[in-house]
Amino acid sequence: MSVAHDLIHNYQHVIDELTLITGSAGVFDVIVNDEMLYSKANTGRHAEPGEVLSLFSARLPDDTPRYERG
Repeated sequence: MSVAHDLIHNYQHVIDELTLITGSAGVFDVIVNDEMLYSKANTGRHAEPGEVLSLFSARLPDDTPRYERG
């Protein structure tokens, strides 16, 4: 799954806007509210599956539920 899909699938009820910006040379940065959440350049590797979702979840209040599909 892609990072964008993971985020929207689980937290569409708390995300107001999600923008994907293409880059060059393998750039992969995830920025939330002007704060770097994940950077491939900083870690030297691509994010593992679910890693960015976990980092995003950790920044939410503890009582924030995942999106319920009905």
